[in-house]
Amino acid sequence: MKATTFSALSDPTRLRIMELLVDGSLTVGEIAERLPIRQPQASKHLRILLEAGLVEVQAAANRRYYKLRVEPLQEMDSWLETYRSLWSERFDKLDFYLQQLKERGSKPN
Repeated sequence: MKATTFSALSDPTRLRIMELLVDGSLTVGEIAERLPIRQPQASKHLRILLEAGLVEVQAAANRRYYKLRVEPLQEMDSWLETYRSLWSERFDKLDFYLQQLKERGSKPN
């Protein structure tokens, strides 16, 4: 898991760009139209996502289409799964402990 992946996704605009690209490839202009940013700003954000390996660009005639790369997202999901499992186990233990406390508290003395 690369730190650049998390760094690239730390910006709300870049997260929104990623959400837009879920539906398919878009040009810089199309992205800028859908967000409250100008084309140079969209280009800057796309460059950061490209350098992080989260998107790729394909040239078609005089346009450049950006699309999501699935591999880094799968890698991130695998990395996060470790923590999902860890916290799920901890919450299960906490739930069990709280249930025991509740049962002890409801027993007559």
